[in-house]
Amino acid sequence: MRLEQLSASVKAKLAAMLIAALLLLLAFLNYIVPASNLSAHNVLHHLNFLPLMIAGILFGLRGAAIAAVCGGAIDAPLIAAHWTQWPMDAKDQIVELSIFAAAGLIAGYLSDRERAHRRNLEKTRHKLEEVYLELSENVSKMKQAERLSATGRLAASLAHEIRNPLASISGAAGILRRGAAPKEHQDESLDIIQKESQRLNKLLTGFLNFAKPRLPRLQATDPDSLLSSVVSLASHTAESSRITLRHVPLVPCPEIDCDPEQLRQVLLNLVLNAIEASPVGASIYLRTIAKDNQIVIEVEDSGSGISIDVADKIFEPFFTTKPKGTGLGLAISSMIIAQHGGALTFHGNPRGGTIFRIELPTCQEIGHGR
Repeated sequence: MRLEQLSASVKAKLAAMLIAALLLLLAFLNYIVPASNLSAHNVLHHLNFLPLMIAGILFGLRGAAIAAVCGGAIDAPLIAAHWTQWPMDAKDQIVELSIFAAAGLIAGYLSDRERAHRRNLEKTRHKLEEVYLELSENVSKMKQAERLSATGRLAASLAHEIRNPLASISGAAGILRRGAAPKEHQDESLDIIQKESQRLNKLLTGFLNFAKPRLPRLQATDPDSLLSSVVSLASHTAESSRITLRHVPLVPCPEIDCDPEQLRQVLLNLVLNAIEASPVGASIYLRTIAKDNQIVIEVEDSGSGISIDVADKIFEPFFTTKPKGTGLGLAISSMIIAQHGGALTFHGNPRGGTIFRIELPTCQEIGHGR
């Protein structure tokens, strides 16, 4: 900062010396050029415009006034000398100096106003930078507090979800420890321990996937081919529940940049949820739609739908309406779609049930390399 100030000071001194040198040079030329050479004097008089304007532009109103006074003082003896022999030239020089001095003063006034405006802008910029830094710090603190709050809620929810299977395992272990229970009770206790252990493993696996998700490995993919594979994977479950899966493909279907494994996981979760929600004999529709540089994938069921009471909580972790659900399926699915630059939403089906909708940008829109 000091070097910059020193450099500015040196430049100002050099500019002042240049202006003074121009004034002296023009005065000297006026003295040595014969008075009879009116055209040369006329040119020299007009050249006085330069130092006066430079002084106004560089040093403002004060600098222009000083330059005008100095120029008048330097030229005063010559004007006085010409007054008797060449009064017209002397009068012209007075008028021209006055006009040039006025122009320099106007330029100085405008220069001062521009500098004041620039200083105000600089002060405003510094204040805005300070406000921005303060806001950034506050946003960072809010995000940290939000993460801590979310971590606390997740931990509390996880503890609550773990408590029930642990209680079942503890009860079953107590029955086995006493050793006096009938054989069928012992088998039932072992079955409880096995199932609840599997439930705990599923719960913890889902929690880890939610807490530390894997970043998607994007590649160009045909969404309808993913839907076909999901239909094949879920067909056995659908047949056992006497549910029909109906795939409505889009021809031709644009490719999307996605992680096929993750998107298949999301679609399979939505389809299995739809199977559980649908009555016997119902149909589930899986369709692909092109819309505004986006691909929309819909999973439509004809179940009982999602009530208004739970609609706001449907994507929250550990929230579930299923007796044996972990409440992480939709939360993880929503997070995966968000990482793909898309959105997972739902709305009521006019024919009854729910339509879950995945909106993803096409390859050209998302702009990832293949």
